[in-house]
Amino acid sequence: MAIPVSVPGPALPSAPPRVLTVAGSDSGGGAGIQADLKTMLALGVHGMSVLTAVTAQNSLGVHGAWELPVDAVRAQYRAVVDDIGVQAVKTGMLSSAALVETVAGLLADTGAPVVVDPVGVSKHGDPLLAASALDGVRTLLLPVATVATPNLDEVAQLTGVRVEDEADLRRAADALLEFGPRWALIKGGHLPGDAVDLLTDGSEEHWLRSPRHDNRHTHGTGCTLASAVAAGLAGGKGVVEAVVAAKEYVTGAIEHGFPLGAGIGPVDHAWRFRGTV
Repeated sequence: MAIPVSVPGPALPSAPPRVLTVAGSDSGGGAGIQADLKTMLALGVHGMSVLTAVTAQNSLGVHGAWELPVDAVRAQYRAVVDDIGVQAVKTGMLSSAALVETVAGLLADTGAPVVVDPVGVSKHGDPLLAASALDGVRTLLLPVATVATPNLDEVAQLTGVRVEDEADLRRAADALLEFGPRWALIKGGHLPGDAVDLLTDGSEEHWLRSPRHDNRHTHGTGCTLASAVAAGLAGGKGVVEAVVAAKEYVTGAIEHGFPLGAGIGPVDHAWRFRGTV
């Protein structure tokens, strides 16, 4: 009589690091939730999302924005974190004081690294954060940030420091750190010359430089950089290592940004894979 033999099947693959983005949707696919998830996929982590707002947006600008209810945002967050878990969280568009307060409270209880991209205006100059929400960003959101990644307009909005040259980046970082993030990454991409950013925790400084590419198609740059930093942190990198790797990735994405529609096209999140398929 034949005796059945149990043969083990192939082992299931382990899950990659998990990153949650809490941000708004960009219907044109260049920024927001869409850019975040593309970045996460390109960098080998599993991206998850909490949608905070829906925008009608294309290469020419934001044509409308509709905020989701606080209860819907909270339910999305709890559904993901309580079941799947996260190794890092990235925040983007939090358009109102109520959303800022809600998300900051959720982050404080999560225990994972947090990258805060304090989105204030779109690439086209459209406002994405209510003036009434600024105090909440300063007093509630920034204190739970592992890394805060404002551009020059956003750091001026939050601190009042206007950066005119590289020397001002340190002053802007010091002002931002007073609100409590562990690290400040001040993005100097709007300055002339090389694209230079300053990463500091107040005691050590890292100046990150890259050549400026002659390419106007840069939609989604800030979302992409912050998501890349979160991906690095989720994968076990330290802050400095994660930011350096993110800077390299976003520099390539800017170099390969492509025209889309009649306005400003997006960076290319898949630039490392072009020509391989």
